Amino acid sequence: MSMTETSRIVTMDKIAALSKRRGFVFPGSDIYGGLANTWDYGPLGVELKRNVKDLWWRMFVHQRRDIVGIDAGILMHPRVWEASGHVESFNDPLVDCRTCKARFRADHLIEERLGLHVEGKSPAEMTAILREAEVKCPSCGNATLTDARQFNMMFRTTIGPVEETGTTVYLRPETAQAMFVQYKNILATGRVKVPFGIAQIGKAFRNEITPGNFIFRLLEFEQMEIEYFVKPDEAAEAFEAWIASMQGWLAHIGVRGENLRIREHDAEELSHYSSRTLDFEYRYPGAMGWRELYGLANRTDYDLTQHERVSGQDLHYFDQAENRKYLPYVIEPTFGVDRTILTLLVDAYDEEATVDVNGKPDTRVVLRLNPRVTPYKAAVLPLLRKPELVEPARRIFDDLNATLGVLLDYDETGNIGKRYRRQDEIGTPFCVTIDFESLEDQCVTVRHRDDMTQDRIAIDALAGWLAERIA
Repeated sequence: MSMTETSRIVTMDKIAALSKRRGFVFPGSDIYGGLANTWDYGPLGVELKRNVKDLWWRMFVHQRRDIVGIDAGILMHPRVWEASGHVESFNDPLVDCRTCKARFRADHLIEERLGLHVEGKSPAEMTAILREAEVKCPSCGNATLTDARQFNMMFRTTIGPVEETGTTVYLRPETAQAMFVQYKNILATGRVKVPFGIAQIGKAFRNEITPGNFIFRLLEFEQMEIEYFVKPDEAAEAFEAWIASMQGWLAHIGVRGENLRIREHDAEELSHYSSRTLDFEYRYPGAMGWRELYGLANRTDYDLTQHERVSGQDLHYFDQAENRKYLPYVIEPTFGVDRTILTLLVDAYDEEATVDVNGKPDTRVVLRLNPRVTPYKAAVLPLLRKPELVEPARRIFDDLNATLGVLLDYDETGNIGKRYRRQDEIGTPFCVTIDFESLEDQCVTVRHRDDMTQDRIAIDALAGWLAERIA
């Protein structure tokens, strides 16, 4: 056997365990036994998440002249959701097991057990499919599933001191509607003209029937979304351009292409507002398999038409160049923040069969995250916890911190080998080690995470060397 041999055995359980052990993601309300399907981002998770959101905003807002941003409230006027169709049709098909009382989404059950996509089918049609295939309860194995029925996924709350006389409002189930509602104000103040986009990063809430698979499907989640307004006759071209833009984003954050595919929705799957939808799917480990990561939809002029009708406001766009008014079509690229984090962790996770310093079999766990997204860009490690090494190590750390303006780690505790392994597990691409030789030659040893090779770099050249590799 070679010194290192990649095995890459990844499971969702391993990802969840690593996330808790190293401070990426913790179970919500953990000391009380947790609250099902709620999760909190720890010190490393929040940095990974922040890097993803900052990169996305930079790519799609700061580096483009045709997209502006907003940050809208979670609570909106209840008529917004009437106009959008959410009050009437934002439903999932629900089935219960009469024996063990477990609850499932009928469409997910059919997809997982039969491999069929049934979005757009009625509860009665899904019930017939489940009956014909004699699908049993995944929890107890009994053939005692109820008929499918609709279940509205919006969380309700009340504005006002007394619930009986208060106004019923909803926690937003998506960020998109705020962009349609503020479209007119942005036209008036944002110095924009069609084609243009509105971007937003924010929380959304869905009372999912069967959330799970770690942070894949959550009750509370975060979206990075764009509503891109175009001339109706240019919508098809804009749709294709956004496919390329979304592919470019995935490459930018380092998701491996062999684990990605695009799936076009069939006509019967399309949402009521969409003339064309496709999913960017990722191949997750184990039974999850291929699942939706991002979505891209041509929403036509459905949303502006609905909000114009219900609000009574004129939302038509006056095109000065063509001297005509029209309702723009909307192309909607949707990026889930939490699914992006999960995908990055899964895609980067690796295990190497190796040997320790005593020649015994060992396993090195490493997160091969792209340096753009890693929580720490580098770690500064004195070889030993001795004053003559700690003092220059801290000085180098402070200098790099001030020069690079990125998050760095500093660790002087424990065996150097164990410190390397910790940095491997959290994805730090470079470890800077100060040893006794550094006191003589004014150089440090830089260890590469992925292949564990080492370079000897002059201290005064270190900042520039790292900057080139973590940009």
